[in-house]
Amino acid sequence: MLCGGLAGLATVGQLVLLAGLIDVVIRKDGGVAAVWPWLMGILLLLGVRALLSIAQELAAQRGSQRLRQRVRREVLDHLAALGPVRLTQYHTASLAHQWVEQVEALDGYAARFWVQMRLVALVPLVILVLVAWQDWLAAILLALTAPLIPLFMALVGMGAEALNREQFVAVARLSAHFVDRVRGITTLRLFGAGPRATVEVVAAADDYRRRSLRTLRLAFLSSAVLEFFSSVAIAVVAIYIGFGLLGDIPFGPAQDLTLFSGLLILLLAPEFFQPLRTLSLFYHDRASALAASDGLCELLAETPDERRHVPDRLVDDAHLLLSLQGVTLDHSGRGRVLGPIDLVIPRGDVLAISGPSGSGKSSLLQVLAGFVGAGEGRRLVAHDLAFAWMDQRPLLIHGSLADNLALTAPDADDCRMMAALERAGLGALVRALPEGLETSIGEGGRGLSGGQAQRLALARIFLSNAPLVLLDEPTASLDAVTEGILIEGFRELAAEGRTLVIATHHPALMAMGNRQLIMDAGREVTCANQ
Repeated sequence: MLCGGLAGLATVGQLVLLAGLIDVVIRKDGGVAAVWPWLMGILLLLGVRALLSIAQELAAQRGSQRLRQRVRREVLDHLAALGPVRLTQYHTASLAHQWVEQVEALDGYAARFWVQMRLVALVPLVILVLVAWQDWLAAILLALTAPLIPLFMALVGMGAEALNREQFVAVARLSAHFVDRVRGITTLRLFGAGPRATVEVVAAADDYRRRSLRTLRLAFLSSAVLEFFSSVAIAVVAIYIGFGLLGDIPFGPAQDLTLFSGLLILLLAPEFFQPLRTLSLFYHDRASALAASDGLCELLAETPDERRHVPDRLVDDAHLLLSLQGVTLDHSGRGRVLGPIDLVIPRGDVLAISGPSGSGKSSLLQVLAGFVGAGEGRRLVAHDLAFAWMDQRPLLIHGSLADNLALTAPDADDCRMMAALERAGLGALVRALPEGLETSIGEGGRGLSGGQAQRLALARIFLSNAPLVLLDEPTASLDAVTEGILIEGFRELAAEGRTLVIATHHPALMAMGNRQLIMDAGREVTCANQ
């Protein structure tokens, strides 16, 4: 703001010197010696104005970048506070759009509109005072026309804001639509639905195109309105100055106009409206930022589960890893889904949890992991508790095999990674690949079969040092060979002294446990040693 204000004052100073220079050249005969000081002053102010404009832009971009970094950090912290269970209600494409595009939409508002909104009152006020000093009637003409511009800008801007809000919703919907089609492209091709899916994507993209063009049309309309009123105002002032210098206006201060004052008013008139014209260019940034902030505020208004962040009590027993005492879990709209339940998990224990679908096995694992907070009761943990998680849909990112293994062991070298892959039954496959550990896979493990993805997740567990391993139906929908490899890997984990908690229907996995917990309707039916 300071740099922008000083740059505006430097511009006014330039115009004063330019009017004086022209007056000296036309009316006075001072030669080069009389002209030289005016030229030097103009060039000096030109350099100062350029430096101030550069400084303003750099400062604005730096401030905008800090703001966007802070907002992105706040959004990420909020997503972490919501937890993985609450995040399942959001589409990943929609979250990615908010985190990238909607936060990026704040740039124009923070870097340009917010600053210009303050500058629009400073420079025109200085110009108005300077014009009033030369001719108060010309100042009145400028003051009467100036309020019309922000009035029409506001009227047009309200429509632009609504359209931008609809546009952000449309692009989020388009992102989710496209991601869903990409994820299901194999199924679509198997059922011959590819052409129909293509038509749907084209229709969604065309709808977004129409919305974007409507927003642009409104933005151009606001600029046209501003240019019209500023041009009319400048023309009125020019007509007044012209007739005043000719002596055709026999009243008011027009009779006292000189070449210097008339030129100065004519030169200052466009600069009087320039801050408003610049503001109109950034008014679309304001509408985009307000529409984006609505979506971000809606996400940030989602109340996290405060029970997830209640500090866990530490267990006193060195041989005890985790304990639940009278724990319950309630979900909105579903009531109580778990408990009250008491459970003690000692170090080195292998606990198999079984029961019909919907009996609360996954909910119990989520409470053990701390993904959800207990409604009642207490969760007691060891001071060194860390856990590894594996279910039938392991999290695999777009990147190399090494990138996916590094998620749990960032410092692991290639030798450790290959040793873990060997133990998980993937060593021969990886050695046969031309790029080895640098072989790329898609998000969700695209490029790997379901069994290979599960074995890659098992290799990550081998690389981690977590004493607790939580397994949620890890062998569901796998062939017998892959299932056998995974079970053997789980046996190795148990032999290392890791604590395993397995939710499963599979008899072979249930037979692994030295204890078996049978659940029904969210409660413990029986818990017995095997």
